[in-house]
Amino acid sequence: MPSSTVISLDAMGGDQGPPVVVAGVRAYRQRHGGEGVRFLLHGDETAIRAELLRCGLDESVCEVRHTDKVIAMDEKPAQAMRRGKGSSLWNAIEAVKLGEAGAVVSAGNTGGLMAISKLILRMSAHGLERPAIVASWPTLRGVTAVLDVGANVESDAEQLVEFAIMGEAFHAAVHSHGGRPTIGILNVGSEDMKGHDEVREAHRILRADGAGLNLDYKGFVEGDDIAKGTVDVIVTDGFTGNIALKTAEGVARFISALMKEALSSGPMARAGALLALPALKRMRQKIDPGAINGGPLLGLNGIVVKSHGGADAKGFGNAIRIAVDLARSDYLVKVSTSLQRLTTVLEQSPALVEPVTEPAQ
Repeated sequence: MPSSTVISLDAMGGDQGPPVVVAGVRAYRQRHGGEGVRFLLHGDETAIRAELLRCGLDESVCEVRHTDKVIAMDEKPAQAMRRGKGSSLWNAIEAVKLGEAGAVVSAGNTGGLMAISKLILRMSAHGLERPAIVASWPTLRGVTAVLDVGANVESDAEQLVEFAIMGEAFHAAVHSHGGRPTIGILNVGSEDMKGHDEVREAHRILRADGAGLNLDYKGFVEGDDIAKGTVDVIVTDGFTGNIALKTAEGVARFISALMKEALSSGPMARAGALLALPALKRMRQKIDPGAINGGPLLGLNGIVVKSHGGADAKGFGNAIRIAVDLARSDYLVKVSTSLQRLTTVLEQSPALVEPVTEPAQ
């Protein structure tokens, strides 16, 4: 069907390849319905078709494009770029470049995915060295988009403002479905004088020109505001964002282990757990990594979604859902328009604020 949304899949990526990728297509269709969505699966045709048969999917849903070339999960980005042409990962991304698909999803090598995506699709923003990775963070109010969470270790003020633009467009397309997300910059305090020069300069630009950029900027937020859901989009550099993400994942596993231990500590505890089972299931669904799996690489001239390498079918299906939502949205147009506005703002903007030296504590 000409009006179909087509999603390109690296069928060989991830820890298990076709068994999870094809089952992920089925999981997506079972949960969200399959009408109007088709898939291009790149990889070993024999292995893919065996899984399609097992999952009850046919050519009307999935088109197989054979290649026996695969980027290994442990290959360095430079090596992946040198030998990547013709691989399942390369071909899946190239389908987006050629206009055959609206988005690509891969659970493969993260470094290779980023390097090849940048090579084929190019960056949409001048100054960004590599795409920003956004994480969808479960909060008390819903879902907060946090970026960058690992791609750009250091980010200047202009890049942080670009993250705000891209994160806002992503959240509007995927989580608030056209609403106007609120934005904050992660900092060590909420006061204007807190933080290093780049953070304070980004804060100044967004406070002064956020309305002109059509952004609802709320100011600085702190670490505990992430889980509270104080704002819809939290902007930070990749170094800080990755530490925050890994810390949150560790705390979630710690709390889960403590609850399991407490609820199995004796007959009364097990009886209480049985009574609380519906509530515990809802809690588990809220913090289930598979329910929020799928981290788009923002800043490219195309939509690329990274799935966790160890994701199960449900998790991969959620990554597909994010790709479909982005492909059906005006995300790329909105980002392009906002970045053009930002260029004008920066041309009229004064130099960086003078550094503030805080008194010793």
